[in-house]
Amino acid sequence: MISREQRTPFSEWWWTVDRLLLAAIVVLMLGGVILSLAASPPVATRIGLDSFHFFNRHVMFLLPSFIVLIGVSFLSPRQIRRSALVVFAVSVALIMATLLFGPEVKGSRRWITILGINIQASESAKPAFVVLAAWLFSESARRPEMPATSMAVGILLLLVTLLVMEPDFGQTMLILMSWGALFFIAGMRIVWVLGLAGVAAAGLFAAYLFVPHVAGRIKRFMNPASGDTFQVDTAMEAFSNGGWLGLGPGEGIAKRTLPDSHTDFVFAVGAEEFGIVLCLGILALYAFIVLRTLSRAYASEDLFARFAAAGLAILFGVQAAINMAVNLQLLPAKGMTLPFISYGGSSMVSLAYGVGMMLALTRHRPQIEVESASRASATPGYA
Repeated sequence: MISREQRTPFSEWWWTVDRLLLAAIVVLMLGGVILSLAASPPVATRIGLDSFHFFNRHVMFLLPSFIVLIGVSFLSPRQIRRSALVVFAVSVALIMATLLFGPEVKGSRRWITILGINIQASESAKPAFVVLAAWLFSESARRPEMPATSMAVGILLLLVTLLVMEPDFGQTMLILMSWGALFFIAGMRIVWVLGLAGVAAAGLFAAYLFVPHVAGRIKRFMNPASGDTFQVDTAMEAFSNGGWLGLGPGEGIAKRTLPDSHTDFVFAVGAEEFGIVLCLGILALYAFIVLRTLSRAYASEDLFARFAAAGLAILFGVQAAINMAVNLQLLPAKGMTLPFISYGGSSMVSLAYGVGMMLALTRHRPQIEVESASRASATPGYA
């Protein structure tokens, strides 16, 4: 047992971190291991790899992800701000390098290989961007004379422009939704929020008009007869085949033909083999993580911690909701991973970084520490 009287960094972390939230995240990670084992072998076999290639890599990425998650959860709000600034700057530089040197796959440049590792820099940019935007909004509330909101708009335009150039409209919409939610939480006028939504809708319409693969996906969603809907149709069949309790581990049919059964459509594979009951359990885990974080954020006296934790929770929850909605044919197909469930090294490590910051920002801290952080944050030049 860890005594409350111990004054070690670990004991202080253990008694201040939200252990229920941490437990839910660990359960989600373990569920990802099980579903990766169920969904990935047929994909690996089809492309001539060892049957457990993707599963082994999933587990391999899980260890550093967990280390990142726990390590980041030890950080103070000040350290989180500084780390987010560094991660965002590095991510933006890598996105620019990807646009210049990354390979083009299906009309997009989203990956760059460094030291033999494929990196999708937009994944790490997302949580860092949310934290920086939250800090700027909190500074705007404390010091109205500071052009913090304009700076927040500036980094939004920078990141969105780079993502559109890849192009990656799924991540772009996720960033815009998270930023808009933060904008609203920070107390900005509703007319500006509606204006942002209008700009996003206009951007989506422009993408429909001028980007062929975006137009194709939207047309297939609105009228399935207009194109190839094999993946979403197979995913829906998987839900139907699975019923409430599923066909049993390893008995799924959809994963034998679904090209992205271990990434975008792992939720459908889980439904077929383990049933709708498992899907509801996964949905409940995501809902618990988001709502628990939002409730802890609301109780925080520190504006930055409140905004950043809420923004990260919304980012996490919206990404999960988009993936599950695509599997259920409620949204057009997008390349969006299911947090901690889908295969993907960059995605998993970046999610661990974001969730680690959520845990750090929702830790119980003495009031004197919160007031000290707020005073320091109000000091000019503070980061």
